[in-house]
Amino acid sequence: MTTPWGEPELTRFPEDRHNRLRAWDASDTYLLSHLADLTHPAEGGQPLDGTVVVVGDRWGALVTALHAHRPVQITDSFLTQEATRANLTRNGLDADSVRLLTTQDPPPPRIDVLLVRVPKSLALLEDQLLRLAPAVHKGTVVVGTGMVKEIHTSTLKLFERILGPTRTSLAEKKARLILCAPDPGLTRPANPWPHAYTLPDGIGPVSGRTVVNHAGVFCAERLDIGTRFFLQHLPYGERGARRVVDLGCGNGVVGTAVALADPEAEVLFVDESYQAEASARATYRANTDGKAEFRVGDGLNDVPAASVDLVLNNPPFHSHQATTDATAWRMFTGARRALRPGGELWVIGNRHLGYHVKLRRLFGNSQLVTSDAKFVILKAVKES
Repeated sequence: MTTPWGEPELTRFPEDRHNRLRAWDASDTYLLSHLADLTHPAEGGQPLDGTVVVVGDRWGALVTALHAHRPVQITDSFLTQEATRANLTRNGLDADSVRLLTTQDPPPPRIDVLLVRVPKSLALLEDQLLRLAPAVHKGTVVVGTGMVKEIHTSTLKLFERILGPTRTSLAEKKARLILCAPDPGLTRPANPWPHAYTLPDGIGPVSGRTVVNHAGVFCAERLDIGTRFFLQHLPYGERGARRVVDLGCGNGVVGTAVALADPEAEVLFVDESYQAEASARATYRANTDGKAEFRVGDGLNDVPAASVDLVLNNPPFHSHQATTDATAWRMFTGARRALRPGGELWVIGNRHLGYHVKLRRLFGNSQLVTSDAKFVILKAVKES
């Protein structure tokens, strides 16, 4: 990536030589170029001093480029943090030059430069701007960035409503900047997140129960139709005490349903999103006082081999704006390693994704549990 601060070598995480998706795009380089022009001493600009905060940096590209200014990175993604560490090391940089925070951590008390990579979720942007706004002052440089297709009128209205007067730049290589002048006297709305709602009837043990969602979690304001279908067909009560994983747990409603159906089950909730892990924990605690484990990580990498009886999974098929099956494949591979012989992986997905082919390739078998016009539920058994 070519920037005014050098040309760092960057990759996504986990690194895959077959994956040709870059770890940055035009919106990253546009923001860095604008920031260099803004702070260029020869043109009367101000030095990049004070606390620099970067929100939503997808693979660490921005903080790696700005490492000399010791930026603070705030992210919802475990994979982003791992990518950032790896990219700093790859470029021979001090890992401590970037302070890594999650979206669940308290933000810095004062922010002098706020750089925002616009997320896919408008709710997550709202939540983060409301959390950061008290630390922003009149002199704070606020710049957002994203591809043109990612920045909408609603995006600009959020900046305007929470931080102050906002305008956009001209488009460059299909990227655009959001330029905001902070108004410390602005009266801001209360943060509506996390959001809780009551689940509908007819979906098994969690019918009529409470689900809690932090901003940015998939379908945070209502139960999506895929999860509803999955909840209606889960293998409730087929065995006694067992180790069950809700893989890619989101708000944790699937794992909570299993725990309610079988109080003796040991349920592990895993997601790479800090917002999701917090949501799953809150949903579980709202419905039961049983014991469960909650982890943020890269799938089942940290789970011992042959230690799990059942894995339940609704894998994502997007990585930010890119459509890819790489995440699903890693989840399936991790599940096979973690399952005991005879253990089962249950997967729900859109019919067109063809997960049965991947499961047969990996497990040697794939059974159709049930389907409807849009979704299939598949079961694969680890035979040895």
